[in-house]
Order: sequence, then C-alpha cells, then structure tokens
Amino acid sequence: MVAAVRRGRSMRWVGRRFGVAPGTVQLWVRRAAGERLDRVDFADRPAGCRRPANRTAGETEDLVLSLRRELRDVSVLGECGAVAIRAELLARGVGEPPSVRTIGRILERRGALDANHRVRRPPPPAGWYLPQVAAANAELDSFDAVEGLVIRGGTDVEVFNGISLHGGLVLSVPTRGVTAAGAVKMLIEHWRKFGLPGFAQFDNDTRFQGAHQWPDSFGRVTRLCLQLGVVPVFAPPREPGFQAAIENYNGRWQAKVWSRFEHESPADLRRRSNRYTAALRERAAARIESAPPRRPFPAGWTLDLRRPLAGKVFFIRRTDAQGRAQVLGRMFVVERNWVHRLVRCEFDLDRGVARFFALRRRDPIAQPLLIEHPYAPPKRRFLGVISDS
Repeated sequence: MVAAVRRGRSMRWVGRRFGVAPGTVQLWVRRAAGERLDRVDFADRPAGCRRPANRTAGETEDLVLSLRRELRDVSVLGECGAVAIRAELLARGVGEPPSVRTIGRILERRGALDANHRVRRPPPPAGWYLPQVAAANAELDSFDAVEGLVIRGGTDVEVFNGISLHGGLVLSVPTRGVTAAGAVKMLIEHWRKFGLPGFAQFDNDTRFQGAHQWPDSFGRVTRLCLQLGVVPVFAPPREPGFQAAIENYNGRWQAKVWSRFEHESPADLRRRSNRYTAALRERAAARIESAPPRRPFPAGWTLDLRRPLAGKVFFIRRTDAQGRAQVLGRMFVVERNWVHRLVRCEFDLDRGVARFFALRRRDPIAQPLLIEHPYAPPKRRFLGVISDS
C-alpha cells in the first residue's frame, strides 16, 4: 500500500485495490514516514500510546536526579528538595520544567528519597548483558528442551524449542528425546533455513554445554556454534530472568499445542506443532524482517567435531562470597569487592585469555572489565561419538 501511494496512486484508489478503508492506508503511510520500506517497522502495535501522554521524558527525569545530587553536594544552602530543584531548572532556563509535585514523584519513583519504598527503576533493554544484542546490532537465539511430556499410551516426548530475541523467530521440534547430536542436527536445519544469528543462548544442560564431570569440557553444540561463527552464551544457573524469552515460549507452546489437543502419536503432535510455528512466523513476519540481519549459512559446510577450538564462548555467572566465579569446572578469582554479583565471562579461545566484565541491571550500559586470566583451550581431541550431521 505504501509503495503504491509513493508511486503516485491516491489513497482512495489504494484502499479500493486492497479492500481497506482510506484511513488504514493513511495509517501505514504515516508509519513509513518517508523512510525506505526495508527499514520501516510494520509490526503490529497495541492500541493507544506506547507510554502515557503525560509521562515525564526519561531525559528530564535524569536531569532532575543529577540536579538533586549537585544541589546536595555543591550548593551553598544544601537544599535539594523538589522546590529547590524546580527553582534551579528555572534559573538554568529549562522551558516548562515539571511541577513541584511531579518532581517529587520522580524522586520517589527513582528511589532518591529516604523513605523505605520500593524502587521502581526502568528495566534494562532486552539482552542488556550482551552489548551488541542490546544495541540491536546482533540477534540472539535462545534454545531449550521441554521434558516430561507423555502421550496417552506411554510414549515419552520431548520438544526442542527456540526463539530469537528481537525477531521472535520460533522453532519447535517434538521428538522422542533431545540429545546433543539431535540438537546439533536441529540447529543446523534451522540455521540453514533462516540464517545464522550473532549469539545462541542455552542453559547449562550437559546436552548443550558439555560434560560436567571434568573441567574444560566443550560439547558438540558448543563446537557447532564456534565453527559457524556463532557465539554460544550460557545463562547463569538458577536465574530464570536470563531465559525469560524461551521459558515464555515454552509455556505458550505447551498451552497452545500440547494441552489444547489430544495427540494420537508423535507424528500427529509434530504436524500440529509445525502448523503452530508456521502461523507464528507468518504473524511475526514484519518483526522478523526488522530484526538484526542474520548471516547466510555457509555453502558446502560440514561439521568437524575434532577441529581445534577457535572463537569465543560467553558464560553469565554470579560470584561467590570471595568474589570468585566457577566456570568450566574451574574457579577464577574475579574481584574481592564484587561479591554475589553478576559477571560476563568471555573466553577468547584464539588469544588464550578469559575476560570478566561486571554486570548490573541498575546500570546496564556500564560493564567495566574486572580482570583477565590466561586461558589455554584444551588440546585433547573430542572424545564423543562422531556421527554425520
């Protein structure tokens, strides 16, 4: 519709051509706003404003907080209440500053007051612990396995699910059991069809990360990602927030596919699941197109599980009471003052170094480097069973 209008057709003609009202054509033309069609976000939006019309802008709230700190620490009188902040805004020539009551609500909402109230801080952006993902410069695919499903008659079923963070591209493959080799085949098929993301996130299941009974174990899923140039990311144990996207999709799939119908066989379940995922991809087509670009799957590529390790592997971990982080079966000293805090552990296998970055939801942009450790990737050959992928 937008392309037809830009070619000179009237909005009424376009409305009759596509069977919609002229107001609908005007809506999408305004949504495009003169931008290139391949850069316009045509995703559906809920009715109404994205944020209340009378909500104070985030920049203004940050200015109020910075002025309060400045007045408290530097001003002669030391007065830093709402009245003093508004007077300072007027003195600096800020046009239409918030009212005294609004400034008071900002201070209360952002936790700047002494009262013991719950602090409601703005949530961090999606994928905040990975700067490239948070900036929407790279896509993150999350994967998980749903277990404990039984078809009437005693047939056990597991489902390998996946969803992309920005695009909402879903994957659901019901199978008799999700193994490491099976996960590799499903990942190859999925990425060959839709392209490679920048990052792939998993939990710490041995099927994804590798065996836990000895240190420096890199499983076949990790080796697959490294050979395709996809950075594997392993979420911290017992912290479900990092897996929120895939856990939410797991619940949706079980509610809309598994619990909704009575399945006669795994093949019957697979057909219903395929229809469901196809419908989700069709509905999210605009969102998928506007997501960060995915790299094409390399032609003629084959998986070699015994190839030397190269690339980067990320682990999100929380330090212990001594400021140490346990990763890959080893204990790394991070920072004695950074206890019970989140860190991003980046293992650069090419340069032989492990870097640890501080993570804070309250300040997601600041991720300083805490320490570097030399790390030599294992040179032993892959000991698992080599099968065709």
